[in-house]
Amino acid sequence: MSDNNEKLKQAVAEGLQIAPEKVTDDLTYESIREWDSVAHMALVAAIEERFDLMLDTDDIIAMSSVGTIKQILGKYDVAF
Repeated sequence: MSDNNEKLKQAVAEGLQIAPEKVTDDLTYESIREWDSVAHMALVAAIEERFDLMLDTDDIIAMSSVGTIKQILGKYDVAF
């Protein structure tokens, strides 16, 4: 697993307050009780902090799954 994969896994686990083992590319918004609108903002903050970047509003709205988050981060030159 690449370093960025691990960083993202930790950020998602921290933002959603779930175990890192639950974080997969298929994990989607509202597919688990923990990923609601409030947790989504905590997730954004955790990702921005881990990767030292500021996400665009459209990208924040588009973050519907962990796989999608990886695609979005690619626009910010984060490789997976």
